Amino acid sequence: MVLLFSIGFFLLGAIVASFVGVVVARLNTGESFLIGRSRCDACAEPLKSQALVPILSYFVSGGRAHCCGARISVYAPLMEFLLGGLFVLAYLVLDLVSALPFMLLSLAVLLALVLYDLLHQILPFPMLAAFIVSAAITGFLSAYSVPAFVDTLLVALLIAASLALIHVLSRGRAMGLADAPLVFGLALLVGPAALSGFVFSFWIGAVIGIVILARRPRGSRMGVEVPFAPYLAAGFLLAYFTQWNPFILIIG
Repeated sequence: MVLLFSIGFFLLGAIVASFVGVVVARLNTGESFLIGRSRCDACAEPLKSQALVPILSYFVSGGRAHCCGARISVYAPLMEFLLGGLFVLAYLVLDLVSALPFMLLSLAVLLALVLYDLLHQILPFPMLAAFIVSAAITGFLSAYSVPAFVDTLLVALLIAASLALIHVLSRGRAMGLADAPLVFGLALLVGPAALSGFVFSFWIGAVIGIVILARRPRGSRMGVEVPFAPYLAAGFLLAYFTQWNPFILIIG
């Protein structure tokens, strides 16, 4: 039964990720993401139904569009596979409880935030608000007690305030102000794993930053604008799903 539910949640996550991709592509363009057929990015030809099957369509077509033969980005099936996997992990961690639908919704909106940040280096307020509300409900339903949720809320406020302070002190050069409400929602979502997630986020960001600097052309002094939302999401989700406490290493 667990295997059957896991397959179902994986398929659901892949389908939702496909829809999230449409939302991210059409948001703030004046084009509705609720109506209208998807089109090929290369030739704008409407896509047929067989080209819209998550993950499978990419491999069946050999990574190329049926209409014009243009190469299709691998990011779409990767995101579908990622969200499908996260849906399965959420089910395995929480089981079939009242918090699960809100956790799945939070993961879907979080993916939309990360993708939009990667494309535009900005986090849309409607998405942020939806994520915070969904994360708060998830955290409340997952908490062992009301006092435990209040503790999580205080930790979330503290972490968010620290990022807001970094933004102010650096005059926006080190971090965007929208990262503060994002990390507030992430902390509510993962509960007791919030502090670990915060540490992981900076570790992941530091490693990626070093790689980017190492690959920069020698002698270049130009700055590189890197969205921080993916690192925050990766760090907090890593802490939540592994329950690994990095403070054991620090203290030890």
